[in-house]
Amino acid sequence: MSNLLQCLAGSTIHMVGIGGISMSGLCEILLSMGINVTGSDEKNSPNVERLRLKNVPVFLKQEPSNITDQKLVVYTAAMPENHPELEEARRKGIPVIDRAALLGEIMNMYERSIAVSGTHGKTTTTSMISFCLMEAGMDPTVHVGGILDAIGGNTRIGSSLYFVTEACEYKDSFLKFNPYMGIILNIEPDHLDYFHDINQLTDSFLNFACHVPPEGIVVGNADDEHVLNILEKLNCRTVTYGLTSPKSFWTARNITFDDNGFPSFHVVRGKKSVLRMKLSVPGLHNVSNSLACFAACSALNIPAEVIKNSLRKFKGTHRRFEHKGTVDGIKVVDDYAHHPTEVIATLKSARSCTRGKVLCVFQPHTYTRTRQLIDEFSKAFTLADKVYVTDIYAAREKDTGLIHSTDLVKRINEHLNNAVYIPSFEGIVDSLIRDSSAGDLVLTMGAGDVDKVGELFLAEKKIMAVG
Repeated sequence: MSNLLQCLAGSTIHMVGIGGISMSGLCEILLSMGINVTGSDEKNSPNVERLRLKNVPVFLKQEPSNITDQKLVVYTAAMPENHPELEEARRKGIPVIDRAALLGEIMNMYERSIAVSGTHGKTTTTSMISFCLMEAGMDPTVHVGGILDAIGGNTRIGSSLYFVTEACEYKDSFLKFNPYMGIILNIEPDHLDYFHDINQLTDSFLNFACHVPPEGIVVGNADDEHVLNILEKLNCRTVTYGLTSPKSFWTARNITFDDNGFPSFHVVRGKKSVLRMKLSVPGLHNVSNSLACFAACSALNIPAEVIKNSLRKFKGTHRRFEHKGTVDGIKVVDDYAHHPTEVIATLKSARSCTRGKVLCVFQPHTYTRTRQLIDEFSKAFTLADKVYVTDIYAAREKDTGLIHSTDLVKRINEHLNNAVYIPSFEGIVDSLIRDSSAGDLVLTMGAGDVDKVGELFLAEKKIMAVG
């Protein structure tokens, strides 16, 4: 156990924002170590209810009185410095650290920690690697940013020296990690409310990679110029993968797709074909993610056949091209895509598995991202027949009045003329009912609560069928 957590055994930690996907998972890991936890959040949620079933006291009012005799307070990056519970903890002399620092302390307990970074694909690739380690009998502890049915949630408590987690770059969070293996999937402009430009962002990823020890391994996407430049500056062992770069040690050849958009391809290692495999998740981007998994797991001495069989069984995580249901011949799919590159990749997957119209409901995520990437967003919806844009999901931000969803709709229509702004989910459902027919695909996209649109659509269509 790390020095900090060893000192806290038998004591109590308080977690501000405990209902978050990462914080709730970290809470479960702390409980497994014999550390008591209290927590607070602004609202009830399935995560909160799950923790309460584990006898974790969770306050739904965030106020100073929640801070009593805890030995440490942990908070999410979204919490302001003047949060009342943080101020009370500091007044009482209780140490305060952020979520990433806690995760870093937990990772230090494992000799073989694996951290998956990148602008896109972290959750899926982390889940792929975790599933392979589980299938190989390596009993990893897993902490992932999505719900993975194979582990019954987003956290798995193992008993080996392996720990697998996502490594988020926002606010340089992943610089608090010292993994044995670091994976960099891609680097694109994002989180520009924190990073000034792509150069500062790339420097942060380089710093992350430099946290891997000389005896460790960094796996990187050779198709990404920024990643390739980082790999060339490292002193530890590096392994490359990619779909197009001649510098890729692991690559894919003869890629084909079935009617569901599921790819089959030859896995090539050092210019030699190793095997042919088929994925059970759609899209070319998942071929790339699977190559990252092959590169990482092979470096951990997992046989290629075990990786192949594991990935064949892997069905993805919730909110990553998740099939929500089919009604009247209309398929409803939900995806977490909230960056232009992710939008394009998800729409390619949608187009590959439907012969009808692709009706896309997009919920922009944060004012900063929408404003700073509006040009890229405006060109990302080419493969959608119609785009229904909701209000911007604020997440951690406040509305400055500098950007509105109608601005995005206007820009999309300048290129494609296929977008409409509808503020309410109910209004979007009404439009979808009018616009959709058998053979179409309704795709909800965004990192907020846009998945509710698909659920409302399915429910309304079933009511209409009964009526």
